[in-house]
Amino acid sequence: MEATQVAGHSALDRIGIPKNLAWGYLGILIFMMGDGVEQGWLSPYLIERGMTIQQSASLFTVYGITIAISSWFSGVLAEGFGPKKTMLMGLILYVLGTVGFVAYGMPDLNFGMMLITYAIRGFGYPLFAYSFLVWITYRSPQRKLGTAVGWFWFVFTGGLNVFGAYYSSWAIQNLGYLNTLWSSIFWVAVGAFFALVLNKDKFVPVTGGSKAEELAKGLTIIREEPKVLLGGIVRIINTTAQFAFPVFLPTYMAAHGFSTTEWLQIWGTIFTANIAFNLIFGFVGDRLGWRNTVMWFGGVGCGLTTLLFYYAPEVFGVSFWAVMFCGILWGALLAGYVPLSALVPSLVKKDKGAAMAILNLGAGLAVFAGPAIVGLFIGSVGNEGVVWILAGLYFLSALLTRFIHLPDGARTAFSTETPPLASRHQ
Repeated sequence: MEATQVAGHSALDRIGIPKNLAWGYLGILIFMMGDGVEQGWLSPYLIERGMTIQQSASLFTVYGITIAISSWFSGVLAEGFGPKKTMLMGLILYVLGTVGFVAYGMPDLNFGMMLITYAIRGFGYPLFAYSFLVWITYRSPQRKLGTAVGWFWFVFTGGLNVFGAYYSSWAIQNLGYLNTLWSSIFWVAVGAFFALVLNKDKFVPVTGGSKAEELAKGLTIIREEPKVLLGGIVRIINTTAQFAFPVFLPTYMAAHGFSTTEWLQIWGTIFTANIAFNLIFGFVGDRLGWRNTVMWFGGVGCGLTTLLFYYAPEVFGVSFWAVMFCGILWGALLAGYVPLSALVPSLVKKDKGAAMAILNLGAGLAVFAGPAIVGLFIGSVGNEGVVWILAGLYFLSALLTRFIHLPDGARTAFSTETPPLASRHQ
């Protein structure tokens, strides 16, 4: 039995944010800001202290593996136990991992301890954030689902890549690197307060089977609806470059004359544009069709702008604004994948949490795949080869999206062009 959907008429509801979940959206923004404090600088910092780029890539790869596992569990655990309990579990694991990483791994670069504790930390944010995304898919009106998930990616990316980057560019100068990492615990706690305490919305856990059966649905759903698997693959490709770039682009940019602070400002501005376009493409997807938006704006657009962003320093030299503009184009079109979070759950009549589990798994695997691609290929094909691999994956995602379509060719789950029977296939 699905939780009852809530349709309201407040100002928040009119812009696509379910009023009953508003505090949760704010909580995700602040939590992800805390989680993102090190994303733009940790790799070059570790390399500067003596680690190799392969070791740095290995650290982020292990981190990505636990994020992938946690991302898959988030969907089915949120359905079976409720989002709040799953989100609380994510908060606890995040804090435990951060304490171990900063206190026992970072001071002496104890690589073994860093691998273990950073992996524990990786279980945190998917359980917290992606469980809330499942909450949204159940508690938002279908006619505004694309916009509701667009707002989720707005606050998720805004916290992780924008506020996290800008805050860290200030904090590392004024607090130092280790204290910046310590401060992340404060921010995730504030975010959890908004999302778990002030957010009073009720979610009735889905019943009808054992907890083991609920977990199994996170895999069996791809047999029942193979297009969900295609959606998961596209979701991996969506943000693979986002997690590959911080591993090698800071040193690439430094070789072309850009400082770490300038790189963080570029990276933060890229995702400032991205969060704005998360909203735009949420609206666009609801009107032009979810699949078409993902295929053309996301896949083809990101493939082209990935190459443009990489070659910008070589074409324009040490031109901060030219490089930033090319990065902004990539970040804007990265938001073209937003409607995927509405498209994939709408492929199934029930077990939307299981379908979201596959999407969440894809999001987590991207955190693993990005650094893994860098670690595997940068030694043989260099920076340029890695970028061409990333661009090629984007073009592949456009091709795969061509085969992810709703019943009877509907553009969205509520399309007026869909026959009545098909329109109920949500």
